[in-house]
Amino acid sequence: MPKIMVVDDEEHIVELVKFNLEQVGYRVLSASDGDEALQLIRREKPALVILDIMLPSIDGLSVCRMIHNDPEIKNIPVIMLSARGEELDKVLGLEMGADDYVTKPFSPRELVARVKAQLRRRAENMHVVKKDFQQPLTVAGLIIDEERFAISVNGVPQNFTPKEFELLRFLAYHPGKVFNREFLLEKIWGYDYSGDSRTVDVHIRHIRQKLEQAPGAPQLIETVRGVGYRLKEV
Repeated sequence: MPKIMVVDDEEHIVELVKFNLEQVGYRVLSASDGDEALQLIRREKPALVILDIMLPSIDGLSVCRMIHNDPEIKNIPVIMLSARGEELDKVLGLEMGADDYVTKPFSPRELVARVKAQLRRRAENMHVVKKDFQQPLTVAGLIIDEERFAISVNGVPQNFTPKEFELLRFLAYHPGKVFNREFLLEKIWGYDYSGDSRTVDVHIRHIRQKLEQAPGAPQLIETVRGVGYRLKEV
């Protein structure tokens, strides 16, 4: 079974999460501060990281950003686990590259379900790439290279998180078609994902910012007011 990394400085939280994950067969590693977590993640390369925000040495948001800026570990999904449940905190966590956000107190059963959903989506994504790989997908100046899990705009490489990559790739495969937020949540995050539509908005905003960093880059993602998002047909 996959290795799961649990990072939290509250021992009872670590034990609670560890017990419930081990009950369904996962192997669990743990760390109590950000510096130790990064060392273990780089060495062990777990399948998924459950990461608290308030940590000694390096806070969880910084750890999340460092994970997604490191080519060796950037594709590891991250679930933020925090007592800070305000919308701004959730948005900030997602902006740092988190794939999901769970607030304390939490249901261990729900957390396990979210772990399963993230790992299932990752496995499905890898299977699709291996099964349906063709030449890199090109839309205007956008190039999506599925084999290398890389995206460039007008020849300039851009660093996308796994969920940003999946979301942009999905839209690029259906140019001109509008998808509402609920459908995108189901398609990209998994059918049992219980997040809200704000998650999609944050990821779309991040994708737009990265696409527009390249000189002369076209504005490819359009908002259809009251409906959802689409990739412009060019």
